[in-house]
Amino acid sequence: MSYPELALHVAGQWLSQASGGERGVLNPADATTLGRLPLAGRAELDAAADSAAIGFRQWRRKTAHQRYGILRTAANLMRQRADLLALVLTLEQGKPTAEARREVLLSADILDFQAEEGKRLYGRTVAPRVEGILSQTVVRQPVGPVAAFTPWNFPVNLPVRKLASALAAGCSVIIKPDENTPASCMLLVQMLLEAGVPPQAVNMVCGEPSQVSAALIAHPAVAKVSITGSVAVGKLLGEQAARHMKRFSAELGGHAPVIVCDDADMAFVLKTSLAAKFRNAGQVCASPIRFYLPRARCADFATQFSQAASRLRLGPGLDPQTQMGPLTHAARVDDMQRLVDDALSNGARLLTGGRAVQGPGYFFEPTVLCHAPPHCLVMQQEPFGPLAVIQAVDSLDEAIDAANALPYGLGAYAFTRDLHTAHRLGEELQAGMVGINHYGVSQPEMPFGGWKESGLGQEMGAEGVLHYTDLKTITVGVPG
Repeated sequence: MSYPELALHVAGQWLSQASGGERGVLNPADATTLGRLPLAGRAELDAAADSAAIGFRQWRRKTAHQRYGILRTAANLMRQRADLLALVLTLEQGKPTAEARREVLLSADILDFQAEEGKRLYGRTVAPRVEGILSQTVVRQPVGPVAAFTPWNFPVNLPVRKLASALAAGCSVIIKPDENTPASCMLLVQMLLEAGVPPQAVNMVCGEPSQVSAALIAHPAVAKVSITGSVAVGKLLGEQAARHMKRFSAELGGHAPVIVCDDADMAFVLKTSLAAKFRNAGQVCASPIRFYLPRARCADFATQFSQAASRLRLGPGLDPQTQMGPLTHAARVDDMQRLVDDALSNGARLLTGGRAVQGPGYFFEPTVLCHAPPHCLVMQQEPFGPLAVIQAVDSLDEAIDAANALPYGLGAYAFTRDLHTAHRLGEELQAGMVGINHYGVSQPEMPFGGWKESGLGQEMGAEGVLHYTDLKTITVGVPG
């Protein structure tokens, strides 16, 4: 199968050309061109927003059960075409195909779950406090057309989270996937349309990111903005949405700590941490980054972890022997090198990796540092790559303080066999998602979102659909 011809979906039509020009989409494993992506200009952006307004009126009129049936059909199409989606995802994003296939199947589960939750947008009745009032009800209604912005690291999962919740609630959507990974989202939109979503209710645009976001957020038809991305971009889009009083939700970056207690099963911690850290080459917002261990256990763990990391097999995602694929674009390699060089210049110790891999593609060695001072860049900025830092601490109090020291609070993890300690860590770690003795905090049934600068609102779980609704109070009195 070859990479599909790229197109935008605007006002019910697929556009292979657009007024914003075009750009190449590259295979990160070898930097070859996969295809040419048309870029939306102002004309296409306005048309997409106008179309979303029409599509909203069409889609919201369908009952929750009708929307449920259409979204379930789309989820089943995803499962039937999982191999195709996974192949395209790997070609443009780089992760091993097995990881890509798991992403597709989990995304289908998310679509299923949110479709179910769309049937459960319950309101309530309130007893009147004065005579002459027949009923008082509180109901949830869809907020309106949604502008949704997603990055490149999970090019099926992240668009699905927004599309599933918005459509389940009765909203129309303008989805903007990242220009590095457009085909995965394009195929997803095709499946939604094939399943029965009205053509004008789902628009997909790509273009110069700042121009696209500014135009869509300011457009009168757009009622809500949802973004998954960096903290800096999330703040910028949040400010733009606030100027227009638009509903806003954001899932932003993190800097996840891992506290390993003295009583933890170190073999289990090593095995699970290696898989979690280097999944998707570390390009995961909730990826473990800072490992805090008791001083007496730190050196041994650091040695074993770095040795295991150095043995990971790097290669193209299409190679079934590959354990870690490339970074998604060249800038990520430069950012990784900058973080490593800064850490070493500030006294950190390099245990393994630390360099770009020579040859085609955007590969960077699995990298492990230790004893990095708190002020160095890697301890302050999300690396978003295959880099872990191992730090020694003298007490659990010190570990918790260090874990909570940053302004981010997306994911946090801890390992212990003591029930009291587990409950304390769950209570005191400042993050929207805390995993004790495992890293699997992202599940369709559970809300996904961060504290502090890591975002506003949640995706997935019962809470996911709620962020695409507005509350309305309706009271009916006796006529006359």
